Amino acid sequence: QLQVVESGGGLVQPGGSLRLSCEASGFTLDDYAIGWFRQVPGKDREGISCFSSVDNSTYYADSVKGRFTFSRGNAKNTVYLQMNSLKPEDTASYHCVADSLPIIVDYMCTNPYRHFEVWGQGTAVTVSS
Repeated sequence: QLQVVESGGGLVQPGGSLRLSCEASGFTLDDYAIGWFRQVPGKDREGISCFSSVDNSTYYADSVKGRFTFSRGNAKNTVYLQMNSLKPEDTASYHCVADSLPIIVDYMCTNPYRHFEVWGQGTAVTVSS
């Protein structure tokens, strides 16, 4: 069974940082395109960062560019999202997503309502003072 599990969410003050983790089981992350999406009830889902191991390309949404960084862990089946300079508008449920290769990462992230191979349960991030 293909599965991803996110962790690392929590409550943080504006300007603070968090690092989210995504651990895969049942498949190797390097064999898939990986994305981080976020969702707030009543608002559109947003693809904030997507990565393809085919060409090591990374996409960042304008809303997070310069503040968030996607990375792969030394352990092959873990990826991370480092989130710095957090803002209240970053409050959301953050989901790790895997999709079949090959795919253009811009397309993957800007079409958040497509069917994805794997969609995680999410980890909640709250940015508030």
